[in-house]
Amino acid sequence: MKRLPILCLIAGLALLKTGYSRDAIHKGDVVVVPLRGEISPSLLMFLRRAEKLAETNNASAMIFEMNTYGGRLDAAEEITSVLNHAKIPTYTFINSNAGSAGALIALATQHIYMAPVSAIGAAAPVLSTGQDLPLTEQEKTISYSSALIRGSALKNGHNPDIGEAFMTKDKEVKIGDRVIHPKGTLLTLNAQEAVEKINGKPVLADGIADSVADLMQKAGLKGNAVSLGPTGFEQLAFWITALAPLLLLGGIIGAWLEFKIPGATLPGIVSAICFALFFLGHYLAGLAGWEVVALFVLGMVLVIVEILFFAHSTIVFGVVGVFLMLASLFWAMVDRYPGETFFPTGRRLAIPLLNLLLALIGAGIVIALLARYLPKTSIYRRFALITANPPGPSLAGVPREFVTALDLSPGTEGTSLSILRPSGKARFLDQIIDVVTQGEFIPPNTAIIVVRKDGMRVVVRAAAGA
Repeated sequence: MKRLPILCLIAGLALLKTGYSRDAIHKGDVVVVPLRGEISPSLLMFLRRAEKLAETNNASAMIFEMNTYGGRLDAAEEITSVLNHAKIPTYTFINSNAGSAGALIALATQHIYMAPVSAIGAAAPVLSTGQDLPLTEQEKTISYSSALIRGSALKNGHNPDIGEAFMTKDKEVKIGDRVIHPKGTLLTLNAQEAVEKINGKPVLADGIADSVADLMQKAGLKGNAVSLGPTGFEQLAFWITALAPLLLLGGIIGAWLEFKIPGATLPGIVSAICFALFFLGHYLAGLAGWEVVALFVLGMVLVIVEILFFAHSTIVFGVVGVFLMLASLFWAMVDRYPGETFFPTGRRLAIPLLNLLLALIGAGIVIALLARYLPKTSIYRRFALITANPPGPSLAGVPREFVTALDLSPGTEGTSLSILRPSGKARFLDQIIDVVTQGEFIPPNTAIIVVRKDGMRVVVRAAAGA
């Protein structure tokens, strides 16, 4: 139960933030998204969140105001994939620079406008130091990325040869009988070159605009312009989603230890923090909404109800609860866009499934090791006898001469007075003492048998037929 308030708080914050975003964007608005600085995974988180908010709230279009010299190619490829899923018109306003990875992103939008003094191009992949890639790796990277860029350009109505020439020096660009760009150098276009019309069609850009407002006027966009900015949590979201399997592993193991050692509060706190960070990070990354948190909390409540009220009588609540919790963890990692089918396919489904399986397998291995070796540790023995149970003297509080007289040899029968999970109170003759099981849970008012007595510690199990 310690985790319930924290998870409810996260759910409330997610609901509050979602509601705020829906109030800020109205039907028919034009969402303006800044795309400045280095292209990085945290920018991917922001753009994905912005696109989903715009589509969910029925915005009429999105304008990406770009000023970047480039960045990570892998992040740019992920961003182009996100933009190619857009269900509303997309515009890029190049306000000075669309260099390198920025050029690839611009080609993933349906319309491009450029400021009077601006440029786009030079997208060849290089190392983080600025040096060229090794020859073999360069050929593989250019071949793969060129195919993606050509497909993205074709989908959005741009000349695919332009995009390929941005990446490789070996591409000649020819429109009709005119050679726009010869082999030997990477293609870079300024605003005037990009808007030049050949055979009635611009080379790349739809027009030149002085500002976003000027673009909206020239493009005929009638809605109100609403700006969305990145939050300080996007970078945090990137790291949290990258560490998702470890957070799941910590949450599952912490929850198991919480129920295994009721007197220890630290595992429950660690579990709560891990699950809270997991859901918060995936919400900030634009993957999860408040509904998956509510689903997880509902599943957790059903498991707790099973343990507290229906132990050893039915498993329906527990099974349903575990299923809901696993479903919410899986669904929080799925990158699903508005209007898509309920279950996406391919990589967007495979990666969440892999993360969840890795976490479950890892947790299973760790729990198996803990179940075998933890009961032998002094830490476990100390916490096993510290639990909230009905009042009554413990074996440690009974006079030593009485302990000696009380026959607690193996096979001695008694009755559990509280839930033994695994420790609790039991009655032998007329005395109430602390006992501990070998790991199993035993409900109250159950016949038990002493397995062994180690000093002041009495180990019991359920009697046959109990």
